[in-house]
Amino acid sequence: MGSATRFLTASPTIPSPLITSGSRFYLSVAMPSSSSYSSPYSSYPSRSLSIHLKPSLLHSFTQSHKHLALTPLCSLPGHNTPSPLPKSLSLPHLPHLNISNLTPFSICKYSAVLALAIAAVKKAAEIIFSPFFWLYFSWTWIFWPWILASSLAVYGLYSASRQLIGQATLVEQLAIVTSTVTWLTLVPPAHFNGFLEGWPFVLFFVYHYFFFFESSVRKRLYGDLLHRDHDAKWDVGLPRTFQFGFFVLVLIGHWLAAYEGPELHLISGGWANFGTWILVFIVVFMRYHSVLYLAKYSEKMAVPMTVVQFGPYRWVRHPIYASTMLLFAVHCITLRAPLSLLFLMVLCLAYYGRKAELEETVMEENFDKMYREYRKKVRYRLIPFLY
Repeated sequence: MGSATRFLTASPTIPSPLITSGSRFYLSVAMPSSSSYSSPYSSYPSRSLSIHLKPSLLHSFTQSHKHLALTPLCSLPGHNTPSPLPKSLSLPHLPHLNISNLTPFSICKYSAVLALAIAAVKKAAEIIFSPFFWLYFSWTWIFWPWILASSLAVYGLYSASRQLIGQATLVEQLAIVTSTVTWLTLVPPAHFNGFLEGWPFVLFFVYHYFFFFESSVRKRLYGDLLHRDHDAKWDVGLPRTFQFGFFVLVLIGHWLAAYEGPELHLISGGWANFGTWILVFIVVFMRYHSVLYLAKYSEKMAVPMTVVQFGPYRWVRHPIYASTMLLFAVHCITLRAPLSLLFLMVLCLAYYGRKAELEETVMEENFDKMYREYRKKVRYRLIPFLY
């Protein structure tokens, strides 16, 4: 009997109706014949073994041993049938790699790209997981984000290129001024100090107001910032090479001022800056009234209708240029940079002096005696009591 139980064939799972239909349940198990197995009992005929189970016992067994439920015979594969892998374990189809087209040069190229990618990922991981990175940039990036400054500079250069061909929008014109002012007033002291405080923030807004005021007057008079058509003889200016060189030298002068001056936290405040605030108000007052009177007595803010002799024009003949020079002087004074102040003043006197001469020539050609009398009355061209 012990030998026969090894060859018991698993029967299907017992259906529930059979458990409750009768008082007894008969489970027939086929015994192997003599042809499949040789044993001392092979002389006996093949017969079936009947097991009598009570329904209550069978019900309790199936409820407490569900994991031992018998699986149907048809679901079990034979020993000669391979068992298929589940879909989750099936191997993906790899793309066909054609190595016949590979050359030593392409292998070196792909290897270099892979090496650079691995090095970049490694470096980025080192920076991100370094505590010193977050300790440093949690402070300095709050005061001055270099990524924002660089992006603003790139967009400002793009807007300037569109302005040169007359296609810049209002936002692009504002970006030109904002990017320029940012790299004049904020970036230099932030670079040399590692943070920003005090006067650089004040000058950032003063510069904006200073250079935006003419545009705001044009916006108020005409509803936009576009230049009106006028006689080209009034477009007096130096060659574009000189204009670009002047801009670069002014930028260098602002960086030299930030480098020359002491650290921002060492600049004294309080009553020591009282005189500086007076200079700031003089700059704003001079710029405001110069542009206002020029717009009032000119056509389209480009063609003067008469010789303006009011407001700041009573003291100097070119108060707009004088106010710009005074603004640069205030920047150097706030940063305590006397050598940079001298450099910027000499630069502005050379550039604006030459431009003022060209403008006065045009004014004499159009207003003749009136402008000559004005020149005798107002002796100073740019700086009162000096030039």
